[in-house]
Amino acid sequence: MQLKLDGITKRVGSETWLYEMSLSPQPGAVTVLLGATQSGKTTLMRVMAGLDAPTSGKVLIDDLDVTGQPVRKRNVAMVYQQFINYPSLTVRQNIASPLKLRGEKNVDEHVRALAEKLHIDMFLNRLPAELSGGQQQRVALARALAKNAPLMLLDEPLVNLDYKLREELREELTQVFRSSDATVIYATTEPGEALLLGGYTAVLDQGRLLQYGLATEVFHFPKSMQVARAFSDPPMNFVKATPATGGIQLPGVGLLPLAWANDAVAGQQAVTVGLRASSLRLQAHEDDQVLLGKVLLAEISGSDTYVHVSSQIGEIVAQAPGVHHFNIGDELTLYFSPAAAFLFNEAGDLVLAPRLTKGA
Repeated sequence: MQLKLDGITKRVGSETWLYEMSLSPQPGAVTVLLGATQSGKTTLMRVMAGLDAPTSGKVLIDDLDVTGQPVRKRNVAMVYQQFINYPSLTVRQNIASPLKLRGEKNVDEHVRALAEKLHIDMFLNRLPAELSGGQQQRVALARALAKNAPLMLLDEPLVNLDYKLREELREELTQVFRSSDATVIYATTEPGEALLLGGYTAVLDQGRLLQYGLATEVFHFPKSMQVARAFSDPPMNFVKATPATGGIQLPGVGLLPLAWANDAVAGQQAVTVGLRASSLRLQAHEDDQVLLGKVLLAEISGSDTYVHVSSQIGEIVAQAPGVHHFNIGDELTLYFSPAAAFLFNEAGDLVLAPRLTKGA
C-alpha cells in the first residue's frame, strides 16, 4: 500500500500545527516519525488515519484521494500511548474481535499464533485487568496485528512502560514488523528507537518535516543542525569555529586538523563543529584531539554513563560505555578523533559528515 501526503497543512485557530509538507513513506516498510514532544507527530498520524482532516493538501492511498474519508472507512490499525483493550473481554476475545468482524476462518488458530508471537499465549483466558502494563500493551498490539490492515500507525506505544519492558517489546516489534507486509508508521521521541526499528525515518520539529530517508542515512548525514540535534541522544555538542588553512580553528583548543574540509567550508566566515556524545572518549586513540575539563554532573542510564563537562570549548556531554563514578568538580580529560566531527555552515546546513561513518 502506498500512502502519500501531498502538501499537507494543519491549522487550529491562529496556530499552525503542521506546516506544508509532502511525504511518501516506503510501502511495506517501517517509517519512524522522530521528534520531540509537540513536534507534530501525533497530529500528522491523526491526519494519516482520517481522525482529523488537513487544513489543506491531500491524503492519497494507492493514488486514490481519501482526504475526506473518515477513519471507519479506511483499513487502518492504530495503537496509542495508552493501550486500549475491551475490559470485559478475555485476551482471546480481544484479539479475536477484528478477525470475527472480517469473517475469518480458523479464528482460534490465528489468535494463538499472534499470542505466541507476542508471548501472551499463556494469558488467553485472562481479562486485561489481570495483566501487567506490558502484557496489556502486547494484547493491544496483537489486536492491531489481527486486523491485518495495510497501514499500521503506532503513536509512541511504549512510552508509558518501564525501561526493561520497552527494551523487550522493541525487539519483539522489530521481528513482527519484518514478518509483516504492512506499511508501518511509528512515532517516537527516542533516536535509539528509530535506529533499532530500522527502515526509514522522518524527522519533525515544531510542525515541520526536516528530513526523510533511510534511518542510517539520516543519522550519519543529517542535513542540518536541527536534524542532528533531534537524531542525537543526548543532543549533539555544537561549537562555533573558524575555517583555517589545514583545518578548523577551534576556540580554546587550536587547529582541528581537517585538511579535507577546506573545500567544503570555502567562503565561510564561521562554521559550527558538531560532536556526538558517543564520539567523546575517556581513553585516547592515535591522532586524537584532547579536551580538558571538569565534571559538572554524571548520570547513569542503562549501561552507559553520561558525563556533563565544563571544557575549554564550553559545556559538553560525553557518553562513556559502562558504569563509571565521577565526583562533581573532578578534572577530566576527554579525547575525540577529528574525523568524527560534523561541520555545518553559517546557515546551519551540513557541509561535511564524519569520515568514520562515510558509507556506513
